[in-house]
Amino acid sequence: MIHVFLNGLGASAGAGLTYLHNVVPRLSSIPEVRTTLAVQPQLRMQFSGLAGVDVLDARIPFGAVPRFWFEQKQLAGLIRESGADVLLSAGNFALRNSPVPQILLSGNSLYTSKDFFRDLRRRREYGLWLDTLAKGYFARKSVQWADCTVAPSRAYADELRRWTGKNVIAIHHGFDAGVFFGDKTPLTADVRQKLDVPSECLKLLFVSHYNYYRNFETLFRAVAALRSRMHGRKVRLFLTCTFDDRKTPGTYKTAGAARLIDELGIREEVVELGSAPYQQLHHVYSACDVYVTPAYTETFAHPLVEAMACGLPIVASDTPVHREICETAVFFDKYSPGQMAEAILGVAVSKERFPGGRNAVAAATRFSWSFHVQALLKLAARLRSKDGINELPKPKIAAAPKRAAS
Repeated sequence: MIHVFLNGLGASAGAGLTYLHNVVPRLSSIPEVRTTLAVQPQLRMQFSGLAGVDVLDARIPFGAVPRFWFEQKQLAGLIRESGADVLLSAGNFALRNSPVPQILLSGNSLYTSKDFFRDLRRRREYGLWLDTLAKGYFARKSVQWADCTVAPSRAYADELRRWTGKNVIAIHHGFDAGVFFGDKTPLTADVRQKLDVPSECLKLLFVSHYNYYRNFETLFRAVAALRSRMHGRKVRLFLTCTFDDRKTPGTYKTAGAARLIDELGIREEVVELGSAPYQQLHHVYSACDVYVTPAYTETFAHPLVEAMACGLPIVASDTPVHREICETAVFFDKYSPGQMAEAILGVAVSKERFPGGRNAVAAATRFSWSFHVQALLKLAARLRSKDGINELPKPKIAAAPKRAAS
């Protein structure tokens, strides 16, 4: 029996919630594991009632900075009270002087991305630049504080090693086809109406909230370039976001992106679907022809795996993480709208030339949440027994993909 304290207080939306919703039930399904789970108050009901999972009931302050200080000042006492053997810190920040061995799950590449800091300066987002710099300082310290740090891809693990000088273990995040495809509830009428375009129209999809590091501007310029090369065939880009600051997580400003759409004259081509429930995303993927992503930094890129599972051909920016996760994609220079447009056009003209379909679906099966959890538990057991992590067998991760033609 091993007792794990999972600190998920940093998860409120997006990948953080996806992680908890996949990992916590798998911990619950293992009789030899007991879990104490710390999550934000509004999420507690979602995880209550799971066998072997005790949801921590504590007053959690609102806001990232107060929550961080709460963790540093009070979490150690709560961990001692729980009787946990190992701490899993899932929010990029570790607990200094943890009372038990600690595994840090690090998954925010913004702290290490030179592209992101350049982007913020170009946009004159100096407040966000300073905020990211400060959080990056503590993220770097966290790797020092933790007994072991785990990254969701080999490429990001390498980046963290260069950044901190500490060893980092790569354990891929997973994918559960049963969960992803399990909900047969149809999309809402308004979303179905937006997706209902003539069959000859080329339908592109990009799954993301609006933020700067997903590089929407390159995508919009590529759509404008693509439209002029389609010889009369229409193109639609479907986005799972809206350009409304009130509906956008974080402090990213959407006005510039909306203005660029109008300046390029592609308002008709860009369709804002809005946020879609995870359980219904497979309907959105299935309604489209090509998955596209121009992101200039990632740590794992879950939508690539989802697109592969749906058999969509993929056009992706040429980054180490994208090449590791999706060797079947067609790659382009991350800041070249022209290259992106050419890659999309090539896929549209001849899908057989570019791997996809069954090859991509098979590639998606490389990723397993069950394996991810088992690998974490092996690390936890070794840390608890004080054997150290140097003797651990390396987690199985996919072999480095061969470089595909751009």
